[in-house]
Amino acid sequence: MTCTTRATSPAADAPPRGLPPAVAWLLSVACGLAVANVYYSQPLLDLIAEDYGIDPATIGLVGTLTQIGYALGLLLLVPLGDHVNRRTLITAQLGLSVLALGAVAVAPSAPLMFAAMAGVGVLAVVAQVVVAYSASLAAPADQGRVVGTVTSGIVIGILLARTVAGTLGDLAGWRAVYVVSAVATGAMALAVAAALPAERRRRTRRIGYLRLIGSVFTLFAAEPVLRVRAVLALLTFTSITVLLTPMVLPLAAPPFNLSHTEIGLFGLAGAAGALGAGHAGRQADRGHAERTAGIGLLAMLAAWLPAALLPHSVWWLVLAMVVIDYGLQSVHVANQHLLYQVRPEAQSRLTAGYMLLYSAGCAVGAIGSTVVYDHWGWPAVCLLGAATSLAALTYWWARKQS
Repeated sequence: MTCTTRATSPAADAPPRGLPPAVAWLLSVACGLAVANVYYSQPLLDLIAEDYGIDPATIGLVGTLTQIGYALGLLLLVPLGDHVNRRTLITAQLGLSVLALGAVAVAPSAPLMFAAMAGVGVLAVVAQVVVAYSASLAAPADQGRVVGTVTSGIVIGILLARTVAGTLGDLAGWRAVYVVSAVATGAMALAVAAALPAERRRRTRRIGYLRLIGSVFTLFAAEPVLRVRAVLALLTFTSITVLLTPMVLPLAAPPFNLSHTEIGLFGLAGAAGALGAGHAGRQADRGHAERTAGIGLLAMLAAWLPAALLPHSVWWLVLAMVVIDYGLQSVHVANQHLLYQVRPEAQSRLTAGYMLLYSAGCAVGAIGSTVVYDHWGWPAVCLLGAATSLAALTYWWARKQS
């Protein structure tokens, strides 16, 4: 199997620079829908287990397989954005996502449902293809704002997935969640196909697919910026996952005794923090990406103080979610802005490498926080999260001084 790679004539081959705000917001919604598909299952696991008669320990495979699929998609699909027609790649992935979501909704057996969930994860990486493509379409002076706008959709999608899934699951059953998502994704595929500009044909040379995938790892060796930003992604996404994963346990237990729908509403608090993405993008365009990242890391560390006060009031957790997500968005958008300045012709592969460590951070945070909560409770979870945030801030400061 062969792919193609860019020639070095951006003036002749690149699409016109500049992305209208309306299109940027449309792509933001598309990214949110795509990534939400990975997280819908979290508040629905008990309903899915009951439907198929699956042991509670086994039903955890839903999240595991979806995340494995997402990681595979990052490595195997996202790099293609540097070498094929990206509008076609994006619309094709969205279209295939409709089929995968439909397969989940009608799966008659647990093995078929597990397989379909993995497929949903693989195809959800279309969001990362969209982010990289948006950066390439943006005017240079506006790239940070565009990346911030589109990235905000991803985080809002992650945070609101629980709210939407919990509410729809209570009203119409867990399968309805995937039916609604399939319809919404299909409509979005049509809208994106109509809104994205036609990509000019790029002069190319042949390159093997395996070499294309391997170049993701060679970029780590060649680009210090990728290594630094990927480590920050690992640490910051570990930190926020430490907060999000086990919080359902104290909220569902006495004295709060909240329902799935009520717990899902906490995603609205985190979504408010996603406003940080737009601010971070504008600051990055003004040349303040590093300062923005530093402020974001400080915010993430500070968020653990109100989080530790959860036993006294749920409103402390609301405040913590707003602050930590604002900080995360600031770091994430600043990271991406700096990455895209390195090799414009390799934006999709840079995104793939960066997001692989993001996925690793999510996995480490999910596993570590649940183990810590089981043994030592919520205060220990907050100490773990604060330690991770402090490690991220320390690493950023040390690299900045070197």
